Amino acid sequence: MKNLKDLFEHQIKDLYSAETQLIEALPKLQKRAKDDKLKDAFKNHLEETKQHQKRLKEIADELGIEPTGEECKAMEGLIKEAEEFMKEKLDTDVIDAGVIAEAQRVEHYEISTYGTAVRFAKELGHDGIARKLQETLDEEYKTDDLLTEMAESRLNKKAK
Repeated sequence: MKNLKDLFEHQIKDLYSAETQLIEALPKLQKRAKDDKLKDAFKNHLEETKQHQKRLKEIADELGIEPTGEECKAMEGLIKEAEEFMKEKLDTDVIDAGVIAEAQRVEHYEISTYGTAVRFAKELGHDGIARKLQETLDEEYKTDDLLTEMAESRLNKKAK
């Protein structure tokens, strides 16, 4: 990578890999969750994640790059950690609090990565791309807020 353009393109590929991995992982979190509203949140976020991946493909097309070719090691690690957690023998009330914690690790990674990509897009003069990335970033924040609300209002209390 020789410049910000190269770094930005790397970020787009990395995000595409992350979203692709997450599309495979979210059904596992949904299956492990016990609370119906939490299961619904994972189901809805899976559909959003598919849209995130589609947006990234559109962005890659606009940039004239293939979105594949990078493997997001960070997402791979986060998912592996979540899968290890899901193998644990846990009290039923603890499962949902733990699943939320694992999901929020992923959301926080995505928030930081999309935030960086938005900044790079703006600095490179890709205002339309920046708007698409910001739309995804806003959705990631919304999901994180929803998970926080579920945890704080009910599920962490049940786990206590």
